[in-house]
Amino acid sequence: MSKVKVIYWSQTGNTEAMAKAVAEGIQDAGGEAELLFATQVNADSIKDDAAFAMGCPAMGAEVLEEEDMEPFVTSIEGLVSGKKIALFGSYGWGDGQWMRDWEDRMNAAGAQLVNGEGLICQEAPDDDMIEQCKELGRQLV
Repeated sequence: MSKVKVIYWSQTGNTEAMAKAVAEGIQDAGGEAELLFATQVNADSIKDDAAFAMGCPAMGAEVLEEEDMEPFVTSIEGLVSGKKIALFGSYGWGDGQWMRDWEDRMNAAGAQLVNGEGLICQEAPDDDMIEQCKELGRQLV
């Protein structure tokens, strides 16, 4: 099996902890995970991937991080049709609108979202959320 990329952006470490758990789930299921910060990838690096995960916290007025993650997501919208994608992230306020918007974008682009939606948690992931992240990773394999 080829590597399954887990692409994320994190400022406080909450989304990074989720990314590491997704990667662990991929490995638990017999896959090979490649954990990458958003600045380490570009559209060409995922164009041949059948499945991958993306994680980003809510920023500002419930949007994706605008300097690194948003440009990456915009650059791949034309490449995700038919791909199996897991979305995840943390937030500190609001109600998860940033994730619903991200899900809508990926669905409109033809992606197949694992579980039909993204996985979100408020602040730092607890043990239950870490387990949910691992399961998300297992479902990518």
